Amino acid sequence: MTLETIIFIAIGAAMGGLVNGLAGFGTGLFALSWWLQVLPPTSAVALVVVLSFVSGIQGAFAVRQALNWPRLARFLLPACLGLPFGFAMLDALNTGMLKILVGSLLLVFGGFFVLRPHFVRWREDHKIADMGVGFIGGVLGAVAGLSGALPTIWSALHDWHKGEQRAVLQPFNVVILGVVTVVFGWRGLLDHQLWLAVTVALPFSIISAQIGIYVYRRLSEPQYRQILIWLILISGTVLAGRELGAMLAPR
Repeated sequence: MTLETIIFIAIGAAMGGLVNGLAGFGTGLFALSWWLQVLPPTSAVALVVVLSFVSGIQGAFAVRQALNWPRLARFLLPACLGLPFGFAMLDALNTGMLKILVGSLLLVFGGFFVLRPHFVRWREDHKIADMGVGFIGGVLGAVAGLSGALPTIWSALHDWHKGEQRAVLQPFNVVILGVVTVVFGWRGLLDHQLWLAVTVALPFSIISAQIGIYVYRRLSEPQYRQILIWLILISGTVLAGRELGAMLAPR
């Protein structure tokens, strides 16, 4: 492994871990552009899944007292049902187009929240819709490692305090991406090169995630809400822009 590869893996891990610790999602969206410079796409995506899982465990522990088990179960159980559908579609689906669609969705909702900062958020849960969002999150987690995208948007529509939002997003991603990691291993995607990258990235991911959690705990509710909205907007821009750029680039 070259020095350049080590540096790019470390920077991506630090950025992804910081955002995940701060907001509860976003490891891949903020790290993948660095890792794709020095790793094959399959190894880069597998690294996203593994480190998202590791960062998520730290974040889930930080919000354990805010866990609402019935609400979490409404998202998580349907997501587990969605995982097999996602894995079944993995080889046939155009993941590039799917990422553009998800990125556009993040972009639209992020832009809406920025333009409508005083949007009246829902005070009541919508239980059937929660289950639908969880199911789609499971499918997206299996197909593209994007399990947290739709639940993040959905949580932002509700008048949940920051602990309530994290208590859904973080455990949800930990469980779904943990299953995806196991399946990646079964499919032979966790090879020697991947574990070398994990060894390099893990310390930077853990430390930066702890910094993100430290900052998160000191944010007020309005500050956290604003950061979440802007991260949704930036994530959509990065995800859709990266995939469009890859599709339009001359071959």
